[in-house]
Amino acid sequence: MPSEAVQCKPLEVVVGDRGVERALKTLKRKLAAEGVLRELKVRRHYLKPSIKRRKKQAEAARRRRKRTRMEAAPPK
Repeated sequence: MPSEAVQCKPLEVVVGDRGVERALKTLKRKLAAEGVLRELKVRRHYLKPSIKRRKKQAEAARRRRKRTRMEAAPPK
């Protein structure tokens, strides 16, 4: 069975009359939205499976706490 190929579309940023600085800012925003920067940070060092599992659980707990805070907050 052949391995599953991941289809990735390249990130493109058009450098228009607004300049290179604006294009870099847009590129960084797109990279962050795609999760590329987080993935690089995770892959920088090897994590044992047990530690990876603990981090995943801690991240889920953090998201749950955040969600309950958002639901409890009165609308503005």
